[in-house]
Amino acid sequence: MIYKVSVTFHRDFLEINKDGISIGIVSDPQKGKANKELIQKISKHFDVPKSNVRIVSGEKSRKKLVEVL
Repeated sequence: MIYKVSVTFHRDFLEINKDGISIGIVSDPQKGKANKELIQKISKHFDVPKSNVRIVSGEKSRKKLVEVL
């Protein structure tokens, strides 16, 4: 399943709505730390391994497409 993800920094939350996922990231967006936190939160929410979550597009953007297998 592919989700549209909207990222907000310096807040810790995860909301799923009909358009996609809104997620708050506490980590700094440097050297992939924020993307790792995003993958970890989504995998925990859907109860799947982190290897089953990947960023399809938008690695350097606040708007991303994320695939959950």
